[in-house]
Amino acid sequence: MDDGTGTPGTGPEGVPAHAQLIALAQDWADAIVSNDAARIGSFMADEWVIVSESGVSPKERFLALVESGELTHSAMTSVSEPRIRVHGDTAILTARVTNTAHYLGRRVDADEWTTDVYVNRDGRWLCVLTHITAAAPDP
Repeated sequence: MDDGTGTPGTGPEGVPAHAQLIALAQDWADAIVSNDAARIGSFMADEWVIVSESGVSPKERFLALVESGELTHSAMTSVSEPRIRVHGDTAILTARVTNTAHYLGRRVDADEWTTDVYVNRDGRWLCVLTHITAAAPDP
């Protein structure tokens, strides 16, 4: 997949990994806006965690919030060109994303830098870690 320099290689079925990961990120964003916990979870490895200003939260906690309706999303849009680096069976995708969520009935509009770490298992990319950082306001 990769020559060790982080250049995009070829993924399953000969499709360039870069193209696969861009499509995957969009599909995952669509799943998040669907508020379907099972669909969202299908993009995550069992050991997935999200790291934010609140600390580290496991997959089970995140999906439980979605399933209960305590956390919903009505928008999720990438607003930057993604930076993708592939290293063998591991890929890192970083992009600026805006989203609108509702947490415990309160609307939250976010502008964040997100980094997702994916691993390729049995020909399928799964996310093992998501890290979010609030974006600084544009000058």
